[in-house]
Amino acid sequence: MTDHSSNKQLILDYFDAIEKSTTEDISYTIDQFIADDYHWYGVYPFEEQENAQGVAKAFWIPFLSAWSPVRRRQDVFMGGTSEIDGTQWVTSMGHFQGLFDNDWLGIPATGKLAYLRYAEFHNIKDGKIVRSSFFCDIIGVMHQAGIDPLPMQTGASVIVPGPKTHDGIQIANQPESESQKTMAVLNQMIADLDELNHSGEGRYPPEILERSWHSDMSWYGPAGIGSTYTIRRYQEQHSYPFREGLKDKVYNGHICRYADGDYACFFGWPNLTHTPTGGFLGLPGNDCRVDMRVVDVYRRDGDKLAENWVIIDLPWWLKQQGVDILERCKNITY
Repeated sequence: MTDHSSNKQLILDYFDAIEKSTTEDISYTIDQFIADDYHWYGVYPFEEQENAQGVAKAFWIPFLSAWSPVRRRQDVFMGGTSEIDGTQWVTSMGHFQGLFDNDWLGIPATGKLAYLRYAEFHNIKDGKIVRSSFFCDIIGVMHQAGIDPLPMQTGASVIVPGPKTHDGIQIANQPESESQKTMAVLNQMIADLDELNHSGEGRYPPEILERSWHSDMSWYGPAGIGSTYTIRRYQEQHSYPFREGLKDKVYNGHICRYADGDYACFFGWPNLTHTPTGGFLGLPGNDCRVDMRVVDVYRRDGDKLAENWVIIDLPWWLKQQGVDILERCKNITY
């Protein structure tokens, strides 16, 4: 069994250094932990970056200038070996908390407590971070500022909770046998969904999901979609609109996918390519062929999955169709 404890400690040290940093020294802080050939996958509008200066300029300096003081509240922390290519990764998921005192990305400040939901992955090699992905729920911040750039969402608007079992911070190594069980269930689910992609079946029976999910599963989606509970309500409030409103889906695979005990995670860049034909997010259809970047974190309970946290780069998905919700926010709000 691979010992991931040193990788996890490296990322914990990195997070601690980030939290102690300011806009003046954040670039230097990042540079101490990353490799020379570093690559950062950032959701729109942060984009992909190649060095500490790029990451600091794109995300951290504007964020720290608008939110203060920033505190990381982790719900899941895990590490493992990706089954995609054998690389070593550490994943953190939760919320950044701060006082939203200055405008950010054109979103007007509230002067109040705010949360930025996030998930980030770090690929470690020889004691340095060589690749990272950073997903966050920007539309969720817009909602907190009283701005809704999309039609009414199908799921619930809630502050997304952590695991029901309160055991998501996996500092110690987990039994390899448990990680293998989690991967087996996860890969069964991925195969089932890919089969639906090929069949084009939209209103599939719940029995397909029940192969790998508990009937009372919890699904925590991004703002614009919302969260839902139980397989049947998940089908009604997310899966059916997703499958019926997005056609000709192609699964592009993942950059990273692994398990750590009862938890598993993956992200793609992009995960899916499809054509919006109308209905998803309450939007009309078009003939655009668009990519969807997605991160998923799962918790297994027994022989099935119980909880799923999902962040989708919806601002990027919309921008490919000619709708830049951040530019609209800048132009409409003063």
